Amino acid sequence: MTERAFAWSNMFVRPEDDPREQGERPQGERGTLVRYLRDYRLTLELKCAGLDAEDMARRSVPPSNLSLLGLVRHLTETEQYWFRAVLAGQAAAAPPYSSEDDPDGDFNGAEADPEVVAGAWATWRAEVAFADNLVAAAPDLDISGDTGRGDGEPDLITLREVLIHMIEEYARHAGHADLLRERIDGRIGQ
Repeated sequence: MTERAFAWSNMFVRPEDDPREQGERPQGERGTLVRYLRDYRLTLELKCAGLDAEDMARRSVPPSNLSLLGLVRHLTETEQYWFRAVLAGQAAAAPPYSSEDDPDGDFNGAEADPEVVAGAWATWRAEVAFADNLVAAAPDLDISGDTGRGDGEPDLITLREVLIHMIEEYARHAGHADLLRERIDGRIGQ
């Protein structure tokens, strides 16, 4: 069992080297939302830094299927759904991990295989890049897409709402990642 201790030496990076919140303060609503989402994405990467495939796929506690790799895969599908399917209208893109037969495939398929881990990161980065490009190209935060959940009627959601939802999604899962990482090697915080 890893012993729990709080100290800067046990943190991921020293405060002055933290890649989040570096540079000028964001300007305006779009800049603020984009910055918060970027920082939470960086937090996910920090929580997973330096881990091998076995650690990435390690489950929290039975019967949970929660793992850091599962979180990466889940957030990939979340990015894909909101930015690619809903806002860009590319509804034909099937989720890379989940299916009708296995709706929890993002977590269930999180195997301790270096190729699975590398593939998950590559797919996540591709979806993040797609989302970043879509946000940068949007004329404003009021553009909208249809969630398809409107019982035959459009169920529109704006880019603003999607960005706020994604910040919330990453923030919630950053808390999960904190606990998972602490269980793996005792690293805490940030």
